[in-house]
Amino acid sequence: MAIPEHFLAELRSRVGLVELVGRRVKLTRRGREHTGLCPFHNEKTPSFTVNEDKGFYHCFGCSAHGGAIDFVINTEGLSFPEAVERLAGEAGMEVPQSAPRDREAEERRKNLYDVMQIAADWFEGQLAGLAGDGARQYIEGRGLEAATVKRFHLGYAPVRRDLMKQTLLARGLEEAQLIEAGLLIAPEDGGDSYDRFRNRLMFPITDARDRVVAFGGRALGEQRAKYLNSPETPIFHKGDLLYNLANARQPARDDDTLVVVEGYMDVIALDQAGLPFAVAPLGTALTENQMAGLWRLVAEPALCFDGDAAGQRAAHRAAERALPLLQPGHSLKFIALPAGEDPDSLVRAKGTAAFTDLLAAAVPLSETLWRMQVEGKNLETPEQRAGLRKDLRAVVGEIADGTVRTYYGDHFKDRLEKAFAPSQGRRQSRAEGGFNRAGYNRNWRPGSGRRPLYAPPIPAHRGLGQGRDADTSSRERLLIAALLNHPDLIHEVFEEVGELRLSSPALDNIRTVIIEKATSGVPLDLEGLRNNFLSGGMADAATRLIAELTGPGIAHLDPLARPDTTLARAIKDWTSVFRWHRLEDLRRDLKAAEDDLGRDMTDEKQTRFLALKEAVDVATAEAVGFDDT
Repeated sequence: MAIPEHFLAELRSRVGLVELVGRRVKLTRRGREHTGLCPFHNEKTPSFTVNEDKGFYHCFGCSAHGGAIDFVINTEGLSFPEAVERLAGEAGMEVPQSAPRDREAEERRKNLYDVMQIAADWFEGQLAGLAGDGARQYIEGRGLEAATVKRFHLGYAPVRRDLMKQTLLARGLEEAQLIEAGLLIAPEDGGDSYDRFRNRLMFPITDARDRVVAFGGRALGEQRAKYLNSPETPIFHKGDLLYNLANARQPARDDDTLVVVEGYMDVIALDQAGLPFAVAPLGTALTENQMAGLWRLVAEPALCFDGDAAGQRAAHRAAERALPLLQPGHSLKFIALPAGEDPDSLVRAKGTAAFTDLLAAAVPLSETLWRMQVEGKNLETPEQRAGLRKDLRAVVGEIADGTVRTYYGDHFKDRLEKAFAPSQGRRQSRAEGGFNRAGYNRNWRPGSGRRPLYAPPIPAHRGLGQGRDADTSSRERLLIAALLNHPDLIHEVFEEVGELRLSSPALDNIRTVIIEKATSGVPLDLEGLRNNFLSGGMADAATRLIAELTGPGIAHLDPLARPDTTLARAIKDWTSVFRWHRLEDLRRDLKAAEDDLGRDMTDEKQTRFLALKEAVDVATAEAVGFDDT
């Protein structure tokens, strides 16, 4: 349902941004703004500013920027509608419904939340009573403490077929509500409904706002299904939720750590062991919506599946499913458990440190994908290695984001070159420890560094023009050298040459003369250029510079500047270098605009900053997307 813009504007006007942010950040007034330590990245010197009058916050350290709704989304991991609903409730506003049918459905959902909470309380009471003796013995055998049982509101569903039904009906609830909530099963033949959960240890499942929406039940006797979950209902969609997400949200943000495990007991065991940042899917493979929820909390959640064949298959499915969803700065990592272990058994047998050591050694998604492709394969022949290259290309092709796809392509290309280097390189690798069966060096250990979220660095490929270490002057010289060595190139990239910003006055003079030649209809030639500068009194400087740009030195560094390079290749490479050069200019402009905004937060300066930020994003996509073609 679309939320009307007039409602959002009214909501923003009622929310005190300083008060909202101040619940999480200690703010100090400085003139018209308030400042404090940024909640989105670690810092020791405050760079986070809140402007109540303008209704936005901004961090000059990580460029986080937004208003009240953005702040709730980014600090609490809520979706946009959830954030609006929460702020509206605090402001005494009711989110408008689009039609009477929507209002009726919303009222039914509210009633179902009440029904589920009543059921949760009843299950919890049954666990504490006489009927729950066997369930309590099971809990004690699993090593759960009383405080843990209470914190997770565990309960018990008695054996009797309709005990919960009769009890809740006697309290005034309707049978239709209990069926809609998934608590009762109504037989298709029209017989009496009965309790869905019987003789099971009950795990309440909550949504992002910590409302009970479903249950998971662990069988305590001989039953067909070891675990049974609630069915899909108007308030429960198992592919959207994660068990314990509401409780794990703040610890995950505080520690920048979020672990996905397979089962309820794994979550609870880790929490009891002092690791309260674990969640679990609800009996299904990890879905796209669940991954999006994880990334709202941390940039790189860790997936920890059981150390058996089924656990490995689950990890591989998650890795493959994540590929189309990857974004700059967001990924996954994988914890490898010993064979036959799960998080619950591991921490009970070996303690918290055993798990934290594995977490510290978690393997990045890129490494997991590499291992998936090389493990168990014979890669001795050229044909087999070519097949591996093809398979890796297919993996990279699944990544939708152009920037991430580029870096993955470079990463796997580098891995292939190192793994199958010529004999001298391979002897050196063996001397350093060699390659194990997974195809990576035995001395390698996974690092813990993160790539900055701001913008990708200029990629390290294709020589001088796009090398990460290439300075601006070298890139400018290459662009002009290519125009001098390819006389027809100016007509193919004329508009871009007109937009080209050069820091060197001498290079800019040559650019101007090239443009004049192109518009006059006179063919571009080096002798003609020298004559132009002779008549302008700049002969010596221009002659030396042109000699440098057309000599063997720069042509040796990049194919773009060589006269023997085809025009089609020159056009493509020149355009690529130009786009990265323009992106660098825009980044400098953005940094200057950000500094200017920090000195004086006016509407005009905020508008300029946001416009440049958008321009940088567009230029980044164009540069990376062009290189991918």
